[in-house]
Amino acid sequence: MTSDSAASTLDGAFVQFREMLASDGYDLSWSLTDQHKVVVQIEAGPDACADCLVPLPIMEAIMSDALRPTPYELDHIELPGK
Repeated sequence: MTSDSAASTLDGAFVQFREMLASDGYDLSWSLTDQHKVVVQIEAGPDACADCLVPLPIMEAIMSDALRPTPYELDHIELPGK
């Protein structure tokens, strides 16, 4: 896949989660590793709801499920303050 098609595919896979996190004051971004695995970064905005993030194992399951229909898999998630 080209960078543009990868971006389109991954943005599409994460769109609902990006919107959900944004409503709680968080920003979701991603990057690809050399092995075509995805690193998801979640950053807290100034008004982020500290109690709104689910625990890491649940977040990993959610993001892995979102990636299932794509040719990518989750490498890891970077959460705020971790």
